[in-house]
Amino acid sequence: MDPVTAGILVAIGLIVLMAIGTPIAFALGGISLIALVADRGLVELTYFGETFFDRIAEFGFVAIPMFIMMGAAVASSPTGRDLYRSLDLWLGKLPGGLAISNIGACTIFSALSGSSPATCAAIGKMGIPEMRKRGYPDGVAAGCIAAGGTLGILIPPSVTMIIYGISTETSIGRLFIAGVVPGFMLAVLFMIWTLIACKLAGGYGNPMTIASESIKKTVRENVDANLKALVRVLPFLGVVLGILFALYGGVATPSEAAGVGAFLCLLLAIIIYRMWQLAPIKLIMRDSLRESVMIMLIIAAAEVFAYALSSLFITQTVAGAIADLEVNRWVLMGVINVFLLVAGFFLPPVAVIVMTAPILLPIILAANFDPYWFAVVLTINLEIGLITPPVGLNLFIINSIAPDISLRDVLLGSLPYALCMVLGILLLCLFPGIALWLPDLIMG
Repeated sequence: MDPVTAGILVAIGLIVLMAIGTPIAFALGGISLIALVADRGLVELTYFGETFFDRIAEFGFVAIPMFIMMGAAVASSPTGRDLYRSLDLWLGKLPGGLAISNIGACTIFSALSGSSPATCAAIGKMGIPEMRKRGYPDGVAAGCIAAGGTLGILIPPSVTMIIYGISTETSIGRLFIAGVVPGFMLAVLFMIWTLIACKLAGGYGNPMTIASESIKKTVRENVDANLKALVRVLPFLGVVLGILFALYGGVATPSEAAGVGAFLCLLLAIIIYRMWQLAPIKLIMRDSLRESVMIMLIIAAAEVFAYALSSLFITQTVAGAIADLEVNRWVLMGVINVFLLVAGFFLPPVAVIVMTAPILLPIILAANFDPYWFAVVLTINLEIGLITPPVGLNLFIINSIAPDISLRDVLLGSLPYALCMVLGILLLCLFPGIALWLPDLIMG
């Protein structure tokens, strides 16, 4: 069978498996196994097992469950509530200030947890009801949280950046730094659109001016409590800054930094929030184990999928076709961006990175693009997939938090933020220094 036909059949089989609700890891592994056995016989079963387990045996992947535990410790504690209260205190008086404070809370919480779903859940549970109570449109209330949650895979420490670094053999510390400025740039773009959306939706300036006297009184009475909440959040921010310093300064490897960070965040959660009981600790461990196993299964299955594509010469054929395109390098980058965008609509970020990064990296380097700049562009493309159907994980999380807001309203409220991300990619293409300036400054 020629590679083109094999590639089409594999793609159709994968789409069918995902369409009927097969978990992504089993869909990738199942279609890979079928393709390998059909092409080479049962002898491929041996290589299937070896490839599956050899991939997840790499020492670098130890950092993933540690960073996930660190995020679970933060997400399971009232840190998100305290962070939300603190930012509402300082930003709540601005026009559209509560929505802006939610995006700010998502930005900081993303750095603490490194998880988009955790950010959406932690901030959304408090932010969405409060915004609706103060008169914000449903679309703005849901959209700003869904979009703000996507920053969890870009702002360090980011699990997706770790996977990209291992898959492409690039510096994880440098990848982390490269995501800092673009992450805050997206947060600013989100805030600007939020201001515009609030004006367009209701024409009001500060919702607190039309809030009831009881709400105003409650806010005034909570100033002292909100300041104390800020103090409780600061140690967690200190841990994140310490991890980044250890990575950038070459003091520790990602695995070592992740292990220390997980221990300190768990310890802080126990001490600051008095989580002495077994139940919250058990919850943290359960969430960490569940997400870690899910990600590692996807990584292992994606590696088998990549092995199957390579064995059937599908990868080589696609890469050769892209490399042979006699087009301007920016046209090539445009084609790659469209491909990543479509892939992000159907696949989770981890699967897309593991499957595509090793294939696309040689093409990116041949076209004289920086691999760290490309990592940021790739990640933003995958962020868009988190708030667009059919997968749109953040959309469903928001819908589960506020079931009385229709999925249609959540989607319509999120789409302008997806356009903000597209604008962010265009700005990165025009000004690559947005991603590269800080890594070059710190690491040379």
